[in-house]
Amino acid sequence: MQWIKEYVKCHRLGICLYGIFGSIFAVVFWLYQLPVEPVAYALGLCSAIAVLTMAVDFKRYLKRAEDLGRQMEAVKNGAEKLPEPIDGMEGLYQKLLENSREAHIRQVSMLMQDKVGVTDYFTLWVHQIKTPIAAMRLVLQQELPEPEQYYEQRREVEAELFKIEQYVEMVLQYLRLNSTINDFVLKEYGLDDIICQAVRKYAPMFIRKGVSLQYEPLQVKAVTDEKWMVFVLEQILSNAIKYTSAGKVSIYLESGCLIVEDTGIGILEEDLPRVFDKGYTGYNGRSDKKASGIGLYLVKAILDKLGHKIMVESKPGKGTRVRILF
Repeated sequence: MQWIKEYVKCHRLGICLYGIFGSIFAVVFWLYQLPVEPVAYALGLCSAIAVLTMAVDFKRYLKRAEDLGRQMEAVKNGAEKLPEPIDGMEGLYQKLLENSREAHIRQVSMLMQDKVGVTDYFTLWVHQIKTPIAAMRLVLQQELPEPEQYYEQRREVEAELFKIEQYVEMVLQYLRLNSTINDFVLKEYGLDDIICQAVRKYAPMFIRKGVSLQYEPLQVKAVTDEKWMVFVLEQILSNAIKYTSAGKVSIYLESGCLIVEDTGIGILEEDLPRVFDKGYTGYNGRSDKKASGIGLYLVKAILDKLGHKIMVESKPGKGTRVRILF
């Protein structure tokens, strides 16, 4: 009964037209005072044909509904395939459904990739953060040092604690960058203030590694986000110090670009095109055993969102130059 109601509702226009046309014929025959018998015979014959046609069409309608019902069950198993359209309008609807399905698949695929990426990163992060924690525990388990050894032990603990802070800050920025909430605040900032914040944080690392810093105030302003740019410079300085055993790190302005240059071990030519890929550590990272391949990926992603550009130039044994164009 439900399908009969749906069929009548779907074909109500044709049924109404048939009734209207029949009424017109009856009125015309009556006005011309024609015999009733021919009128009744014609209406009966037309009605019989209409009922027969509607019965055949209704049977096809039911079969179509059953096919679509089976397709609904097939969707659950991922084996859906729409039946051939019976007209152009249904073809357009099927194309619309197919486009929606493809968009849904792309969205699910992106969500799954993000989930896998987050899972992989946190797995790596847990292994990374266990190293400084274990080192701190070993230091603290040692016997109480002599007064002259106390400050050396304290510096070791502070160095490992600094690494933990780095890893925690990186994972927080990773989560913020991949969230749907955009907390970028673009304003005009002095680059010297941003650079000084990053340099002050990494000053102990400069001292421990014996790496000197060459930096003169730039007296330049740029439209950017202070918090995110400080994080970007921190990551760049961290890499510069990590891979520079002796020498210096220079920060200066050249042709409108902010340059961070070091005299470290450099990057192999074949690694340069992929230094910003997520999870890619290259030859230096594999040698270091602790590189995550996330730092420069975050740097590139942040600068892209800020509308800035970054380029890396390097030669093995001759250092690395990072250029940021605002």
